[in-house]
Amino acid sequence: MGLLGTLTTSAWAGPHTERAASHPRVTRISSAPGSATALSGYTIQSTAKVAVPPDAVSSPGYPATDWYPAGSRSTVLAALLADGVYADPFYSTDQQRIPKADFQVPWWYRSDFTVADPSERTYLDFSGVVSAADVYVNGRQVAQAADVTGAYTHHELDVTSLVRQGTDTVAFRIRPNDPDKNLTMGWIDWLQPPPDQNMGIVRDVLVRRGGPVAVRDAHVLTRLDVPSLAAADLTVKALARNDSDAPVTARLSGTVGSVSFARDVPLAAHESKTVTFTPSDVPGLHLTSPKVWWPAGMGGQPLYALDLTASVSGAPSDTAHETFGIRDVKAPLNSDGARQYSINGRRLLIKGGGWSPDEFLRWDRTYVEDRLKYALDLGLNTIRLEGHIEPDEFFDLADRYGILTLPGWECCDKWEGNVNGGEPGEKWTAADYPVAKASMAAEAARLRDHPSVVSFLIGSDFAPDATIEKNYLDALKATDWPDPVVSAASDNSSSQLGSSGMKMTGPYDWVPPDYWYAKREGGATGFNSETSAGPDIPTLDTLRRMMSPAELDTLWKDASAKQYHRSPSSTFSTLKLYDDALAGRYGPPTGLTDYVRKAQLAQYENVRAQYEAYERNSTDSARPSTGVIYWMLDSGWTSLHWQLMDRYLDQGGAYFGAKKANEPLHVQYGYDNRSVVVVNNRHASVSGLTARVTLFTPDGTQKYDRTASGVTVAGDGAHTTALTLPSSVNGLTTTYLARLVLTDSTGREVSRNVYWLSTKPDTLDWAHTDWYYTPTTSYADLTGLSSMAQVPVTATASTSTSPDGTSTTTVTLHNTGTGRTPALLTDAHLVDSAGRPVLPVRWSDNDVSLWPGESATLTATWRTADPHGSAPRVRVSGWNTPERIVPAV
Repeated sequence: MGLLGTLTTSAWAGPHTERAASHPRVTRISSAPGSATALSGYTIQSTAKVAVPPDAVSSPGYPATDWYPAGSRSTVLAALLADGVYADPFYSTDQQRIPKADFQVPWWYRSDFTVADPSERTYLDFSGVVSAADVYVNGRQVAQAADVTGAYTHHELDVTSLVRQGTDTVAFRIRPNDPDKNLTMGWIDWLQPPPDQNMGIVRDVLVRRGGPVAVRDAHVLTRLDVPSLAAADLTVKALARNDSDAPVTARLSGTVGSVSFARDVPLAAHESKTVTFTPSDVPGLHLTSPKVWWPAGMGGQPLYALDLTASVSGAPSDTAHETFGIRDVKAPLNSDGARQYSINGRRLLIKGGGWSPDEFLRWDRTYVEDRLKYALDLGLNTIRLEGHIEPDEFFDLADRYGILTLPGWECCDKWEGNVNGGEPGEKWTAADYPVAKASMAAEAARLRDHPSVVSFLIGSDFAPDATIEKNYLDALKATDWPDPVVSAASDNSSSQLGSSGMKMTGPYDWVPPDYWYAKREGGATGFNSETSAGPDIPTLDTLRRMMSPAELDTLWKDASAKQYHRSPSSTFSTLKLYDDALAGRYGPPTGLTDYVRKAQLAQYENVRAQYEAYERNSTDSARPSTGVIYWMLDSGWTSLHWQLMDRYLDQGGAYFGAKKANEPLHVQYGYDNRSVVVVNNRHASVSGLTARVTLFTPDGTQKYDRTASGVTVAGDGAHTTALTLPSSVNGLTTTYLARLVLTDSTGREVSRNVYWLSTKPDTLDWAHTDWYYTPTTSYADLTGLSSMAQVPVTATASTSTSPDGTSTTTVTLHNTGTGRTPALLTDAHLVDSAGRPVLPVRWSDNDVSLWPGESATLTATWRTADPHGSAPRVRVSGWNTPERIVPAV
């Protein structure tokens, strides 16, 4: 949280962007049959600055002088940023200074490659073009923008006849992107959109090599016996395609683990055949005791591999490789009409966050992996991707880490332009329907073997009309899509699929913690596909990196000021709802530091309440909660809202509130009924627990204490009420503290949870609920926290380093105060010698509250190289704890 951190703008860790080459490179293409080599060494330039015709631009030897180097996956603006053309767009309003007019004309992408043997068959294989492109090879046009259009459509171009000895050139003339007019990607109201609207090529362009027979569309269908999990049947399918002018007989052979199979496939000239291997003809494809894939926390994540080879006359012609997992996904509607997911026969509550890629769509595996590890650290099990469907490596990582994914199309642009209310996207023309269907087919074929993918949402805010839905479903069926298909992320229905079983009732802006317990609107019932209390003020470290001093001054002084780092939407352009609540509940801020420290408390309590409410209600007999997606997990830029972690992966109150709520065995307070509940997210039941609740005034005077022993709670998200607090307690101040402690049968503390509460409740005006929030007419009085005395917390820290490149810092915090006052929400931040946060870092626990004499030992795991050689230190601060920094060597 860094409540009292004072870091100035600096260059500590952010996304590791791919830097473009300083000069054009020639990509050497492998000659191995079945190889796929990504083009690199692009140079790019605006067509406004290129006077020669396309055949010259796309010919080998064209002098691309004064062109900009670009990475293998790069939007135009991403390349220009890497080349230092513009200042950091994440600081202040610098992005506004980038001229949009430069990106309203097509841009050229040009790459040179060389093949050792031009007699082999050569294909260009690609998707990820934003928004459309004319494609040229060695001076010849091989595809038109009318055909290569849409970010998700897949294209394979046979360029064998054009490839020659020496240098070959491929060139793309990329058309400008407008997400309201093109079936591509847009940013809706998430962030200030990039001036180039992400025009470019954002996935690899592959050069494939092979012989006369190509293998395509390889995949595996799995059928797992549920609930026994004792056996599974595998069906292997692939397309064998003869690209030559003569008939051939190809031998298609393959393996799945130790199981081998083969078949001769006669093919006429230019004929294609789907080849299928089933347990009826390959008994080994019936597996006994299969290795079953589970989400993280429910079991392991074993993966199987399919390898196929097509041979002609004994020589390899092409190969294919796919990984897959064996698991069973069901998502029927329950008796309340809510979608209820189960994995391998075990019901689970979907707990997730909405995914945002980098604003400029820069792919960085390390940065993505860091965020996915954070999701696991938060106790989440699911990522929702509303559009912006990431490259293959993202889903490989999700498979590996056991993170479920919910990909789907996005709202509020061309994707929903043909449904009622789907503005501002333009209505579809006849040309858009095949593009959308091709997009669906391409993404289904790409994602179907990933066990982490458990659904596809063919609508977001709106369900598609009957024609579009049929096209999507036909495409999904043709690709053997194995998982549930959902009509929309909102409470909508489509002609064939019927009800979505989801709701999108918000909120998206501030509501009080008790809002989440109401079984209405966005409260904890059913499946809420996107919801949160909106703003998330980052740590002071991050704020000083992303905002100018004048902007920081305005941030805490003027609630009505438009905030550039919030949203382009007029609905979310200010922080007024949030700031009014912060001042109304905690007292007006006295400065920037006070504003940030109050924000961290507010975000901790609110995010914790959201997840806790959905956790507690997931096993209710009446209108249970089945899923919740926090809006959002992360942000693609430096943001003041919709994030559990900031762009630089720093962690504040929202992060640790979510982590606390989702711990495996958890004791929590119910804002609606004053219950003390134990939630067990483990599979096995637990008994012999003791739950204790103690109430204090802010100065630490104890006013109430009660213990419940012999508590038993079943597994898989079950909960039990250990005790209930009385409606009133003598001598309790308006603002008070509740300390909940859960111990196991040996007396060891397994969960601790501290709440700051008020005898004066937040009052919600449900009758005037809007689509993005419910008004609060009076606030809980938490101003008593300001009277808490400063409490000294000592800290000792040491660090050990592992051979795998990670280090672990162990920190022991101790409240050495001589009075009764606790140290509330004490934060430990790992910093380098300059005081800059070491990020990413994963803490065992943080933002802890300690009563006098109490200690807590925390561990932090981090990459050894991240402090850049400086000795790590630990900065300790908190609500009422003076900041101190201790060495951690």
